[in-house]
Amino acid sequence: MKKIITLIILFTSIKSFSQDDPKIAFQKRKYDLAVSYYKKDDLKNALDLFSIASRIKPENQIGKDAAKLVGSIKSDLRKLMMEHAVGTWEIFGDKPLWAVSTHNKDDNHKELLEISETKISHYEVNKVTNEKKLVKSEDLVFYSEVESDGLYSQVILANGEIWNCSFNENWTEMHTICVGKKENGKVEKITTNNEELFFVKVK
Repeated sequence: MKKIITLIILFTSIKSFSQDDPKIAFQKRKYDLAVSYYKKDDLKNALDLFSIASRIKPENQIGKDAAKLVGSIKSDLRKLMMEHAVGTWEIFGDKPLWAVSTHNKDDNHKELLEISETKISHYEVNKVTNEKKLVKSEDLVFYSEVESDGLYSQVILANGEIWNCSFNENWTEMHTICVGKKENGKVEKITTNNEELFFVKVK
């Protein structure tokens, strides 16, 4: 946090950028707006705007400073997300909780997802005997297309699928959506008929 504030102060004190270059002027406006969001503790909007500023002219001082701030804020947001994501989640299905009246009514099993700081583990639990069976476990790996992008809540699975994670206001419900797949070093974005899963936190 101290490092971010220092970078902002140092940059805002620099007056020697070209006022005649509209691209730099636009970049500076995005940077300044990002700073204003950051001071309000609105990290998500700050991240998006710093990301834009860093890519307009990545070689100049504004771009370099913005890129450093993207990395720092992304790290802070991921840390906040993990503080709430760690725990046990019940897989509710492919529809949000408010859209269904019953859940696995005739099913003797339920699916659980356990998240730790480093692992994602899928379990099947027998509702009658409470027997818990591990289905699969893999490393938790965050995904960014490029370091300067504004993505912080996407994870990439061992099979190459990229899932975006979002939470409700109270961090008690999680919505995941498959937004792409990485194969042979290339990412194919998924924009239609995306697979979705909804979860409710149980522990």
